[in-house]
Amino acid sequence: MTETATSTPPVFVRTTRGSGPGLLLAHGAGGGIEANYGPIMDGLAAEHTVVGVDYPGAGETPKSHAPLDTDELVDGLVAAADAEGLGRFAVSGYSLGGPVAIRLAARHPERVSALVLSATFAHADTRTDLAASLWHRLHESGRRDLLADYLNLMTLGESALNALTPAQARAAAEQLAPTIPSGTGDHVDLVRRIDVRADLAATAAPTLVIVTAADPLISPALQRELAAALPTAETAEIPTGHLPFAERPQEWLELIRDFLARN
Repeated sequence: MTETATSTPPVFVRTTRGSGPGLLLAHGAGGGIEANYGPIMDGLAAEHTVVGVDYPGAGETPKSHAPLDTDELVDGLVAAADAEGLGRFAVSGYSLGGPVAIRLAARHPERVSALVLSATFAHADTRTDLAASLWHRLHESGRRDLLADYLNLMTLGESALNALTPAQARAAAEQLAPTIPSGTGDHVDLVRRIDVRADLAATAAPTLVIVTAADPLISPALQRELAAALPTAETAEIPTGHLPFAERPQEWLELIRDFLARN
């Protein structure tokens, strides 16, 4: 079921699936709820009422006319939870969705039962800032073919990328290029600006940090740094690049479900 959840401003489109305890989904830059969580959605919805919103310029949510604001994304997620009658909920944040989830937990600690943070960070280090800057410049250039090549290089783990022939890699980029969301530039701009380090020490909800150990985009060291700064964090690792939903969806799903079953 897809409906509209309002936060003033902006207006987000939400997706709701399943039944049971609440689970909010916060997606990554240049992605969306279906793009980032679609491969594991059925598994999550089998045990939870799963609610996600697409950020401005992703899915069917209109592109924003102003720079994205972390607290507005948080407000959009909370508004979606309210609309679905969820008083308490777990939050799963992937990539950019990780610091969004942390900020949500800091602002609404009484409502967050657990956090799952995958392939993510609390702030952009120099390497991440450079990667995001190139991503943004390629998107603004309008050369989606070049951007798709860059994204394949920077998101697929080495073994997954090398499993493709050069012709297959080109074909994969050609399939990816037309699906890149219009709001990608705004999302990546937020990647460079977002910083939730001040919220980490006070994050009390049980937390699982899933480190994508072969990630060329968000370094495993930066992910482990986040885990070390969270007082309640457990850590699990998947030998995948930045796209666990593409490379190891079943393993990713099982880690999330097992943790939520305990919390």
